Amino acid sequence: MKPVTIEYSDIEKQFEFVDTLINRHLDRAVQNINTEMLYTYWEVGQYISERLKSSAWGDKVVADLADYLKRRNPKRRGYSKRNLYNMISFYDTYSTKDFTKFVSSLPLPEFVQLATAQLEPNNEIVQLTTAQFPNITFTPVPQLLTIITFTNHVEILNRCDSYEERIFYMLYAYTNRLKTEELRSCIVSQTFETVMSKEKKFSPALLQNYPDATFMLKDKAFLDFLNLPQKHNEHKLHKELLNHMKEFILELGKDFLFIDSEYSVQVGGSSKRIDLLFYHRGLQCLVAVELKAVDFEPEFVGKMDMYLEALDRDVKRDNENPSIGIILCPSADKSVVEYTLSRSLSPTMVAEYKRKLIPQDVLKRSLDEYCSFLNMHKIEK
Repeated sequence: MKPVTIEYSDIEKQFEFVDTLINRHLDRAVQNINTEMLYTYWEVGQYISERLKSSAWGDKVVADLADYLKRRNPKRRGYSKRNLYNMISFYDTYSTKDFTKFVSSLPLPEFVQLATAQLEPNNEIVQLTTAQFPNITFTPVPQLLTIITFTNHVEILNRCDSYEERIFYMLYAYTNRLKTEELRSCIVSQTFETVMSKEKKFSPALLQNYPDATFMLKDKAFLDFLNLPQKHNEHKLHKELLNHMKEFILELGKDFLFIDSEYSVQVGGSSKRIDLLFYHRGLQCLVAVELKAVDFEPEFVGKMDMYLEALDRDVKRDNENPSIGIILCPSADKSVVEYTLSRSLSPTMVAEYKRKLIPQDVLKRSLDEYCSFLNMHKIEK
């Protein structure tokens, strides 16, 4: 019998599937542990909150409780006085009818419902033989809260004010697997306002080829981590971005994979260099980034068009989508950008360094659309 020959690419795909199976179950195991810890913090927060509201306890009793828990189990972490108050805030903020009503109005993605499908919180406290406690009915934990860690929740509670903002960062932290320090950077750099903005400077070709790019590409970048002087040139900007590439990728979005700096492409008889070249996992395409230390000028687009054409002809693989261009500059006149990009046939966008706050009603509508976007793509980690 003739042996079956399997191409390496096919074997690699099969190996990748096995790896996906392993990671999926490991992630679920971690998620179950995280969920139980959240139930613990939620119930502890509820119990202390009700004691404080009934005036049965005061601030000193909470401090005494923290000391007591430490004496009972010195190895147990996470129950300091400060963290006990974090648990109270966690419960008080998300147990309200207003929050429940707001969450129920959102088209939340499927993974929120699946996150705790097999887990149910305890509804009553265990009766101990040494003391008789009153019956306590614990409020169910909203399933949305279980998709991220408690430390991430604390960061969101302490830095965000509105339900729109808090829910966005829960979803964003989950889908991007953000650690607490990464989440903090995203909040400080106003990722919520940037992702939800509807005034992004995208070319018609970009929106046509990548209709989901609105929620996957940011048109504003927070680069204070570079500590650039007010007046700087492109060489300085380029050098500092290379020195802080991890922070820059977090600012762009974790789907960006860095390929090279000053990537060389051949155009006719001359060699041209792209400042930074990335690959975007979600959009499955090459992304050329052109750095500018001056405000946007129309001629920047012509240069980017040339880069993208060279990438698509000579670098892009058959299974990849058309390349995208990002022109990163300090500022850009909206009208000039609109006029320039309206005739561009390339998927190009202009990104700035600055921020612009958005009204709450606009953010609420945008959050609805963001939830629908996550739902449509069946994002599961």
